[in-house]
Amino acid sequence: MFVDEVLLHVEAGHGGDGSLAFRREKYIPMGGPFGGNGGKGSDIKFVVDEGLHTLIDLRYMKVIKGKKGENGSGKNQNGANAEDVVIKVPQGTVITDNDTGLVLADLKKKNDEVVVAFGGRGGRGNTAFKTQSNPAPNFAENGEPGEERNLKIELKLLADVGLVGLPSVGKSTIISMVSKAKPKIAAYHFTTLTPNLGVVKTKSGRSFVLADLPGLIKGASLGEGLGDKFLKHVERTRVIAHVIDMSGFEGRDPYDDYLTIRNELKAFNEKILDRPEVIIANKMDMESSLKKLEEFKKKVKDVPIFEVSAINNEGLEVVMEKLADLLDSIPIEPLYEEEQFESYVLYQFKKEEPYTIEKENDVWIIKGKEVEKLLKMTRFNTEEATARFANKLRKMGIDDKLVELGICKGDKVRILDYEFEFQ
Repeated sequence: MFVDEVLLHVEAGHGGDGSLAFRREKYIPMGGPFGGNGGKGSDIKFVVDEGLHTLIDLRYMKVIKGKKGENGSGKNQNGANAEDVVIKVPQGTVITDNDTGLVLADLKKKNDEVVVAFGGRGGRGNTAFKTQSNPAPNFAENGEPGEERNLKIELKLLADVGLVGLPSVGKSTIISMVSKAKPKIAAYHFTTLTPNLGVVKTKSGRSFVLADLPGLIKGASLGEGLGDKFLKHVERTRVIAHVIDMSGFEGRDPYDDYLTIRNELKAFNEKILDRPEVIIANKMDMESSLKKLEEFKKKVKDVPIFEVSAINNEGLEVVMEKLADLLDSIPIEPLYEEEQFESYVLYQFKKEEPYTIEKENDVWIIKGKEVEKLLKMTRFNTEEATARFANKLRKMGIDDKLVELGICKGDKVRILDYEFEFQ
């Protein structure tokens, strides 16, 4: 089964918890803190595997979770880092953050890889908090939560030339004649349900990858027929080869067919029309084809037109050589602009509060990534840990802000699922 689009939720592993321990040994009356740090949680990593050609392995994986780092332990023993979760994908896989719409990676090369979610750092043991003013800290941290993302995984086939056209115009026959690809060929519409790739080797010794894309119809970009499901595979191609049934066997006008396909490509992505194109006038062995071709040439003058009979393997060698010539003169352009990548987005400095405070009924609710992370990493098992948490909130200005908003002693304050009493 060919699967080229998957939605995933990924959760990197949490960091391991730091250890709260003290050294208690004979003849060492003041051993001091002895708790080690937790290990780092596992990253979620995507890696190219040349042996894969579909995303079917990810189809039923709705959520991918990383492993938690190992907890620290006494005797200053640090926990081990968790092993990264590696997801193998085919070449041509594009990974997008579904919430922001920004591209995380376009994995085009055989050794490409990307970390899409980073594991949390390990929590610090009480030894790490030892200072001159506090030589025996009685608290330790929980591990940092791992990064979470909603991802869109798309496979956009790596092909140099894309064969496009309405159903049953001979695209599959052409690719079967010029390469070793074995697509299904039959005398009915939508025989091709998945894209087919074939490597073409010309007589001049050059080679390129040809893609046979499932037939398009009017309204494909809006979901008609097989819809725009396979139009994404045209985006990588450097040359568009329109296959036209020049015989008009099904009562269609060849020029109307040509305009229909161009309109669908434009509706999907206007930039596709900027690429070089050729027209393969197929089924020239039919009696009506010559007259139709003369009329067609009167309307289309700026695009090279090649007469072929795919079923008889006539004229295809000339077309393949012309396509190879075109490819020699066309540089490989990146599929996405730099500003579409998350790594290139420049975040301008904005003076924004790191938290928000709102009141619901009689409860003051505090929200914010830093505040919530601080809560998750605090282990409320000692008075010192609780005091440290309160002190950090105070330094963030939360206490003063609550007073400014009119909080009273004894009021409830909520962060995530935890409630505190304001003092």
